[in-house]
Amino acid sequence: MRVVLQRVKHASVSVDNKLINKIANGYLLLVAFKYDDTLDNCRLMAKKIANLRVFEDSEGKLNCDLKSVNGAILSISQFTLYGDTKKGNRPSFVLSAKSDVARPLYDAFNDMLKEYDIDVYGGTFGEHMEIDLCNDGPVTIILEN
Repeated sequence: MRVVLQRVKHASVSVDNKLINKIANGYLLLVAFKYDDTLDNCRLMAKKIANLRVFEDSEGKLNCDLKSVNGAILSISQFTLYGDTKKGNRPSFVLSAKSDVARPLYDAFNDMLKEYDIDVYGGTFGEHMEIDLCNDGPVTIILEN
């Protein structure tokens, strides 16, 4: 499982020029699953993200987690994070989980994040989405398990 986490001032997702979801302060997550990922991967990743401290405290140090700043999550499925470009110029996605495996993992992952009392919003799985964001910092972390 691979997640690109971006700390944002705001983010939104649209499909066919229709707004699907938006958040103010929080995280934009780009989420991908590998062919052999399991619910255990989701559980570990949800715990890591819920407890990650990448918001500034009163001294400007990255000591605060998402909940302490009343942040939310916009979670977007993005199988292309497992694109392999080692050979040629066209990415291979053989490491990416097929949609019948990835979709239930994505839904479970979002539900696990909600168990940490975090507001979680998603895009539309399998659709062409347009993402708008204001990266804060910028702070971008790549997480993998």
